[in-house]
Formats: sequence, structure tokens, C-alpha cells
Amino acid sequence: MSQSKKEMMNRALSAMTINIGKSGVNDNVIEEIKRQLKANEIVKLKFAKNIARDKDTYIAEIVERTRCKLIDVRGHVAVIYKKKP
Repeated sequence: MSQSKKEMMNRALSAMTINIGKSGVNDNVIEEIKRQLKANEIVKLKFAKNIARDKDTYIAEIVERTRCKLIDVRGHVAVIYKKKP
């Protein structure tokens, strides 16, 4: 693991967590993720167990719509990053 990825994972331990529920990803969820990325740079996304099988699709949509980078996925949790402007 590169030093920068290790550093980001350490920062992710205290990062804001957004829960993605059974309704999945919609415009309101995307807007909240954008707000949290702007404020914190690193955000954890926790997917409900009943939608976890579709999480890869949701993650791809979130990364595309928020123009962030996927740092890591473990179980039902994804960590994303977007550098502050």
C-alpha cells in the first residue's frame, strides 16, 4: 500500500459516514455526498445489507456523478476522496 493511500485510510477512520439505504442512490444522496466531500475530502459510504449486492453499480454512479476517487471497499463500506478545490 502506498504511503498516500495508507495516510488516506488513516484519515478515513474518523471520516463522515453516509448510510445508503434501501432506496439506493438518488439526487438527494448525491448532493449530500458532494457537500460532505467539499467539507471533509474523505467520506465513507455504508451500504445497507439488502442493497449490498448492487453496491458496485452504486459506487460507480457515485464516483461518476461526484467526480471523486474510490480509495477502498471493504465489506459493505466504501471510502471515497475528492481534493478540496
